[in-house]
Amino acid sequence: MKAARYSAPDGDAFYKALRKKVNQYFKDNDIKKTGNASLYVKTVLLFLLLWVPFALTIVIADLPWYLYCGLWTLTGFGMAGVGFSVMHDAVHDTFSSNRKLNNLIGHFAMFFIGGFAENWKIQHNHKHHTYTNVTGIDEDIRSPIPALRFTPDVPKRNIHKFQFLYAWFFYGLMTFMWTTTKDVKQLLQFKSEGFYDGRSKAYRRELSRLVVWKLSYYVLYLGAPIYFTDYSIWLILAGYSCKHFFAGLTTSSVFQPAHVTTRTEYPKIEVDNTIANSWAAHQILTTQNFAMKSKLFSWYVGGLNFQIEHHLFPNICHVHYKKLSPIVQDVVRDFNLPYFQQPTFASAIYDHGKMLYDLGRKD
Repeated sequence: MKAARYSAPDGDAFYKALRKKVNQYFKDNDIKKTGNASLYVKTVLLFLLLWVPFALTIVIADLPWYLYCGLWTLTGFGMAGVGFSVMHDAVHDTFSSNRKLNNLIGHFAMFFIGGFAENWKIQHNHKHHTYTNVTGIDEDIRSPIPALRFTPDVPKRNIHKFQFLYAWFFYGLMTFMWTTTKDVKQLLQFKSEGFYDGRSKAYRRELSRLVVWKLSYYVLYLGAPIYFTDYSIWLILAGYSCKHFFAGLTTSSVFQPAHVTTRTEYPKIEVDNTIANSWAAHQILTTQNFAMKSKLFSWYVGGLNFQIEHHLFPNICHVHYKKLSPIVQDVVRDFNLPYFQQPTFASAIYDHGKMLYDLGRKD
């Protein structure tokens, strides 16, 4: 993939000023930019939320179907939380100042989510964070099916008129796709785009890991219940579906309102292979915060309601975003840039739904 270049007519003065103030904040408070004790406590709690309900479905016999599926749903809640608060920071190398520990935690957490860490690094860290909302590069606005349209730069179909209604169902299928076809397709896609050029040995290694990873995931979450319990296969599949549907819907409902909104922009790559802005200003124009005052919500989603701070500083752990937000807002005002935000999660969901509606009706 040929990298597009950002043009910064002001010499990137905005980001230089912002980094100076942010770095001063960490220096004045004598704290690291990576995780702290609160993150490590949260990691334990979220893994318990992921593991304990699933363990109960194995050790308790004759649960009523609604309690059985309810425990699987709690597992999905834990699965999404681990993804937001643990895996995400670890794969960004911000969970700890120890890179080996980040790599270990990132792969470990990703296993229980059902994804593949190496693909995530390319899709999320490289493509999404570098080219946010740029059609054709940012995987987060690349629709997995023709029935969804997340950017005005792809052709509109008649069925898109109704996507504001049915998109939520497909969001619930996100982690189903992730654990089955998505990672395989992505690995092949990334190879064709040149990410493994000159690294054929690395590609074969990752392909082997991917196969082993997926088989192990299914052995744990489907093989173990079938082998160790007397629940019917149909009930096990129903519980497994509850876990994934809830996790997929939760994950999509947090990530999508950050970029597919009525106010964020969809910048284009010019004919000279440039994007007409600085990288930092691009992040400001393509990203939205929400529910910034909700401590419990922010805790669970790993600070991903502070998406602006995350996109400007993906090398800083999410536990610091709330404190960085006033700094970012001050500098943004100084440079006459917008700071998009929604007051609540509900208003962010409504705004995203409105954007889906508009994308279904406007070319």
